[in-house]
Amino acid sequence: MFDTNFINMTKPNDKSLSINKGAGQNDSVNPNYRSRKSSLLSKSDYVDGIKRGDRTILSRAITLVESSKNDQRQLGQEILEELIHLTGNSIRIGITGVPGVGKSTFIEALGKHLLEKKKKIAVLTVDPTSTRSKGSILGDKTRMATLSASDDVYIRPSPTSGNLGGVARTSRETMMLCEAAGFDTILIETVGVGQSETSVHNMVDFFLLLMLAGAGDELQGIKRGIMEMADMIAVNKAEEENIDAANRAKQEYRNALSLFPPTPSKWEPKVLTCSALDGTGIPEVWEQIEEYFSVTKDSGYFHNRREKQSTYWMYEAITRELKNQFFGKKEIREALPDFEDRVRKGKISSFRAAEMLMKRFKP
Repeated sequence: MFDTNFINMTKPNDKSLSINKGAGQNDSVNPNYRSRKSSLLSKSDYVDGIKRGDRTILSRAITLVESSKNDQRQLGQEILEELIHLTGNSIRIGITGVPGVGKSTFIEALGKHLLEKKKKIAVLTVDPTSTRSKGSILGDKTRMATLSASDDVYIRPSPTSGNLGGVARTSRETMMLCEAAGFDTILIETVGVGQSETSVHNMVDFFLLLMLAGAGDELQGIKRGIMEMADMIAVNKAEEENIDAANRAKQEYRNALSLFPPTPSKWEPKVLTCSALDGTGIPEVWEQIEEYFSVTKDSGYFHNRREKQSTYWMYEAITRELKNQFFGKKEIREALPDFEDRVRKGKISSFRAAEMLMKRFKP
């Protein structure tokens, strides 16, 4: 006989098969979260915060000038205009060299030496942006542990966003905001020797080129233009076991520099050896940098160079703004795919396509 109890055990309303009600869902992971737009401060709040050296507000202001959004970038420029009278009082040093030369380690060693001299230092490091993912690691702080822990040091990594030569689009504006915040020594580290190191040279007062010894022909692959721009060449990694090779490299660089015409500053570029790892030679490097500033300020070259740099960056800003307006115009964006297709298929030359697109552009 069929067991009727089995039917009773499998009824849908049996409590053993019911599902308990779970915990309720929150409306938001963080109900107190505010969007970036709503968290923007007023212009006066940014200006006052930077004047009193608030590094958090300084970082937020730099983010504004780096922003790709027009309204945020415009606010950043307005903040900078309010602070322009507080800029220009620092010394600006550009540090470049081939990848692996030890730029970050050198800056750490030089920075520690400057802290002993009671300097307030801003380190602006530029990280290469991936052409594939459009991302940057921005990990320079991890290689400058001592400086990162100091209240008198501000480290700001910025992505190149595809700019050649390792110069972020807004590095100069960032530098000026740091000056307004009270930093008297600005160190700018570039990605490495590239096509647009002129941009760094036109941003700083002193241009330091780091080199290596024992890496084959020391002069091979080094563009003459880069060496001509250098106010000093420092042969790094001159530790005890490598000191002989470093001294030979130093002499080779001196011989090479002697063939160049005199510099506009009348300063004879120096070649030194140093070890950022153990700190040897770092005080001598700084002594020569101070000597350079003394010579160029007395001759008037320092002031004249600053004036020329301001003009250079005015034209750079014009070029950048025209480019933004060109690609931001709806008519241009809609026409670009057709022109690209015609250029790829050889129906029109690249130059002719550019000329026709420019005729459509009305700022």
